[in-house]
Amino acid sequence: MRVIEPETDEQVVSSRWTTAIAILMIVLGIIAIAFPFFASVASTLLFGWIFIFAGITQIVYAFQSKDAGKVVGKLILGLLYLLSGILVVVNPFEGVLALTLVLGITIFVQGIIQVAIAFQMRRISSNWGLMLVSGIIGIIFGIFIWSNFPFNAVWLIGTFIGINLLFDGVWMLALHSGQRRALQ
Repeated sequence: MRVIEPETDEQVVSSRWTTAIAILMIVLGIIAIAFPFFASVASTLLFGWIFIFAGITQIVYAFQSKDAGKVVGKLILGLLYLLSGILVVVNPFEGVLALTLVLGITIFVQGIIQVAIAFQMRRISSNWGLMLVSGIIGIIFGIFIWSNFPFNAVWLIGTFIGINLLFDGVWMLALHSGQRRALQ
């Protein structure tokens, strides 16, 4: 006989955060699907700014290094980050093309990983099938991005980000609620 302990305050807070994150992912997914062009440009600009801040951080870190050889390597890396970020922010449409290619690879790899994890989750959760479907959709989206590149890059990236966020939010919500029901 399995004794089920009542949820602790930490589990309740974690439960609320997981639910909130899943719902936020679903909402953001719907917005990105409704406005794919803006989602494409916005995500590209976000990555550009992340690269700019990463470059600045790397440059500052390089100057704090004591070994001259390490300083040069870290400085070059920081300048590459910084230059890449500036190029993306200044030319967001060209950045969309580059990001589309990178996103296609990332979604494909994420899909493969989700499929592998889903098969491991089948013993733990009855909702593992949603994660499997999300992974398979990721693999299909990755292949679709490569096959249509660069013709539909401007709307494609925003739409796929939206669909991916939507499905990830749904499986997170379903998996989480299934685990909560199992504990009750």
